Amino acid sequence: MVGMEGRITALKVQKRNPNRVNVYLDGEYAFGLARVVAAWLTVGQELSADQVEKMRSQDTYEAAYQSALRLLSLRQRAEAEIKQRLVRKGFAEAVIDDTLTRLREKELLDDSRFAQAWVENQSTFRPRGRRLLKMELRQKGVPDTDIEEALNEVQDEAALAYQAAERPAQRMSGLEWPEFRLKLSQFLARRGFSYDVVSQTVSRRWKEIRVPGQVPGDRTHTTDTNDIEED
Repeated sequence: MVGMEGRITALKVQKRNPNRVNVYLDGEYAFGLARVVAAWLTVGQELSADQVEKMRSQDTYEAAYQSALRLLSLRQRAEAEIKQRLVRKGFAEAVIDDTLTRLREKELLDDSRFAQAWVENQSTFRPRGRRLLKMELRQKGVPDTDIEEALNEVQDEAALAYQAAERPAQRMSGLEWPEFRLKLSQFLARRGFSYDVVSQTVSRRWKEIRVPGQVPGDRTHTTDTNDIEED
């Protein structure tokens, strides 16, 4: 608290959070500090009100920084995501700006690198089109310049759509052509692929799971595969 002063009578590491230390002044608990902020304190040391206020301010900055590090330990994040989380936690603008600066200086925040990693990861594990990738990165607050740079790495949407359609096409293999086309087209459209890419991919997957030229459910009538593509 502002105005607090006295002689340090004990320094105790918190049981629930070993990275914080409880400071006791004149035999009573006074406040808690991050260990890095309390590192220079010793039992018997006299603290003025100004010193206490300064340490508590430093502790706020350190708390924001450590909060950001915990978020980044879970996964890479865009700068806007970190800022939004810190705002929700109630940190002041100056504290947030300081935290973001420290993270940039340590190369722990880089929107360009984040966007590239996002595109690469999604293309590998959950393939999607450029349109959806762009929307996702915008929602995370990534600047358009970084988004466009990352999307330049998406060279072949048709290949990504083909990969994305593999499992759903297998699950839909028992459907008639109209329903197969509708459901797989809707799935790929939700993944952000263009109409042309969706149409080509649906026809390609259909041909792979059906006897070419035969309409399912009709043993007497055959249809050229080109007709399926144009339908």
